[in-house]
Amino acid sequence: MTQLQAILNYQETDKKLYALEKELSSSESRKKSVTAKKFIMAAAEKLDLFDAKAKQLKNAAAELNKKYLSAEETLAEFGNVDELVEGGADIAFYKKNALALADSLRKIKADLAAIVAEINETHEEYQKLKKQVLAAQKQYKESSEEYEKVKADKADEKNAIEEELKTLAKDIPAETLEKYLKKRKEKMIPGKIVGKFDGDRCPICKMELPLAAINTLKGGATIECDMCHGIIFGE
Repeated sequence: MTQLQAILNYQETDKKLYALEKELSSSESRKKSVTAKKFIMAAAEKLDLFDAKAKQLKNAAAELNKKYLSAEETLAEFGNVDELVEGGADIAFYKKNALALADSLRKIKADLAAIVAEINETHEEYQKLKKQVLAAQKQYKESSEEYEKVKADKADEKNAIEEELKTLAKDIPAETLEKYLKKRKEKMIPGKIVGKFDGDRCPICKMELPLAAINTLKGGATIECDMCHGIIFGE
């Protein structure tokens, strides 16, 4: 058996393995499992951001509350303004400061209300996301278990194909097989990895080959197509 025929036989059997792998990867249970896992991983980052935001808002609210209490205490000191005025103090000065403090209190109170509202909103979003994560975790567990059953049902078929490939690999030079397997790892599809030179076009992608490449192939060498990167065996 020629090297070319050996690798072509290998590729033909590898088509069966590829078809089986594709069937498994496109199963509904795997799709659900992958979707759930992606959501859980993305949600973990969001939950961390929510935690950080909650701490930030809590600290901001505490600082505003301190300012509010301090302003209230200062404003309370104006309770004896009558006595101060009777003692000759300028009422306009105290009135101006009292109004400024009152404005400051109103602003602090409004800022506090806004932060509290944001805290409540963040808490609601956090709780909602947590429920979604719990649901996704349940879906991931169930779909993963279902996918394992699907794989188990196809295990004998997959093992049989892999054993056949091992047998066929014995007739293929190590370097040639290594090139093929490398293409396979690069997600190239069996049937589009190896081809036999026949005419002036690539047997895989059908693109016209350069003259230099044609001459090389006619000399019996093996090349890689510049367009599809498939392996072309010469005459």
